[in-house]
Amino acid sequence: MSLVNCEDSCGANQPDSDCCAAMASACSTGAKEDSVNGSTIPGNLSSSLMDEIQGYDVEFDPPLESKYECPICLMALREAVQTPCGHRFCKACIVKSIRDAGHKCPVDNEILLENQLFPDNFAKREILSLTVKCPNEGCLLKMELRHLEDHQTHCEFALAECPQCHLSFRKYLLHNHMLMECPRRQVSCVNCAAPMPFEEKEFHDQNCPLATVFCEYCNTMLIREQMPNHYDIDCPIAPIPCTFSTFGCREKMQRNHLARHLQEDTLAHMRMMAQAIENISIAAFNSGLPPRETPPYDGSSISRTSSGCPLDVQNFQETIQQLESRLVIQDHQIRELTAKMETQSACVGDLKRTIRTLEDRIAEMEAQQCNGIYIWKINNFGMHLKSQEEEKPVVIHSPGFYTGKPGYKLCMRLHLQLPSAQRCANYISLFVHTMQGEYDSHLPWPFQGTIRLTILDQSEAPVRQNHEEIMDAKPELLAFQRPTIPRNPKGFGYVTFMHLQALRQRTFIKDDTLLVRCEVLTRLDMSSLRREGFQPRSTDAGV
Repeated sequence: MSLVNCEDSCGANQPDSDCCAAMASACSTGAKEDSVNGSTIPGNLSSSLMDEIQGYDVEFDPPLESKYECPICLMALREAVQTPCGHRFCKACIVKSIRDAGHKCPVDNEILLENQLFPDNFAKREILSLTVKCPNEGCLLKMELRHLEDHQTHCEFALAECPQCHLSFRKYLLHNHMLMECPRRQVSCVNCAAPMPFEEKEFHDQNCPLATVFCEYCNTMLIREQMPNHYDIDCPIAPIPCTFSTFGCREKMQRNHLARHLQEDTLAHMRMMAQAIENISIAAFNSGLPPRETPPYDGSSISRTSSGCPLDVQNFQETIQQLESRLVIQDHQIRELTAKMETQSACVGDLKRTIRTLEDRIAEMEAQQCNGIYIWKINNFGMHLKSQEEEKPVVIHSPGFYTGKPGYKLCMRLHLQLPSAQRCANYISLFVHTMQGEYDSHLPWPFQGTIRLTILDQSEAPVRQNHEEIMDAKPELLAFQRPTIPRNPKGFGYVTFMHLQALRQRTFIKDDTLLVRCEVLTRLDMSSLRREGFQPRSTDAGV
């Protein structure tokens, strides 16, 4: 739309201000068209470049005054120029208006030439000194307009293109995107170290020749490039056709069953081969070769050679002879290996039982060396605490130990009470159980004595503050009677030995390990404990 057309459409009766506004709007629209020619601004400017050199399209704080607003693009003046009639415009806007709409001022239609425009440096300085907000979403900084361009080159909220996937992201997100999220980021295969874009890694992992895979038949772990040979040669469970499939045997079986199949179906295989030889002889006769007599097959042997036989027939006969010899040898080998395997299995079973007996004996001998003092090391205690928090029951028994040699055999039981337990929620319960021991027949029953239970403080402090309790045995309780099974089901101790919260107050847990000490003094040693000044507190009997 030209300025002349706009002037004609306004009409003579409309006020000058309305006409000027219409002309300004027309010029603003025309400023977005492509072609301009002249000397002041280079010709043939694209619309995108013209948009770039129009006024400043930014948010001012406080808002921009109207005197600094271009009447054509309605934005803040960029490279402000002034006309002889006193109006201000962006340099690019007024030059384009003059070239497109004629040599007139868009505001008052006064004659205006390009060489009559002069820079308004005062307005330019004033506008560049105004405060603007950063146009990038999320950035709250404000600055003078003259500093905006430099700020935008460094603003963390400005959009930047990912050089890998060519998508745009905020600058402060770009680094993390390129390292962790970009589908085109470079990664390496953990198996073959080949580099590739991340989006191709899944496909590569499914085909990587060095990736670890499992045989679908025997579950053996191999690298992928070894798998074809494994299927064809080694896998004992892979299905394979019979060796005599070329002679007509249709059986398929696991590789480790092939020997048994060959042994069980030898007669059938020989008949198949005899039939194949018969067919070759007939084919040779029909083709004009000298005929031969085929002896009847009685199931026990096959004629090996005949004078005048075709070469293929003679080769088949030699193959049959070799296979029969191999079958006999393999049959003997299988029988020998089966016998050896049965003997070795029996030996391995005996060795395992002997090892188990020796381990039990060593554990029993170690338990006898305790002399009534045993420290129970509970590893991975954090795992037990997590199970307790998840409302999973936690009950642990210690190995057995002796009060002396000879002496009573005892063990400890630790129970982490669940958060939902009534009256004892989140407590450690600790009990002692009697066990069947080597010297039970030589000891007086029921057990009588004093037991000290301690959870050890594992700190490096000079004075350690252990948590301990002392209890006296009560002979009338079942917990102290001679056990009739390996471990007495009745225990004696404290349901509320220690609250779990107290574990965090000192270094009771170190390296994820809890140490529980049990010291037992039988009736003959009671006096030594009393001299130490400990007084037992009441216990929870028969738990």
